[in-house]
Formats: sequence, C-alpha cells, structure tokens
Amino acid sequence: MNKYGPSRKELKFRLYVSVGGLVFMAIAIAYRGMPQGPAMFETIGIAGAFFGGTFLWSLKKLLRKEYSDAPDP
Repeated sequence: MNKYGPSRKELKFRLYVSVGGLVFMAIAIAYRGMPQGPAMFETIGIAGAFFGGTFLWSLKKLLRKEYSDAPDP
C-alpha cells in the first residue's frame, strides 16, 4: 500500500480519460487524415505519448493494486 499515491477511484478516472483521449485522437486522424510535418509530431508524438503513457501507468497501478486505499496484505 502506498499511502501517498492516488486512490483507486482517481486511477480509474485517469484510465477512462486516457482511453477517451486516445479514441478522440484516432477519430480525428480517421476524419482529417494523417497529419504532415510538425503536426504529426504534435498529434501522434506528444498526445499519443501522454494519453498512451497515462493509460499504461494507470492500468499497471490498478492491476498491481498499488493505490493509496488498497487493503493491507
């Protein structure tokens, strides 16, 4: 148990927001087409890394039960 980390509820919220961000990004790319030049770095690089990283981090914490309100083993 990590008493200073985010709670389970907050991790679930972060997971849902990151999934929503990835879905909206995929819809935008499907609708507008693949961006060119610096827009590709901004759209796929920065936004993809942020939402993808948040998704993976939150999922890992939830699966390993590493949140502040987890019961003691």
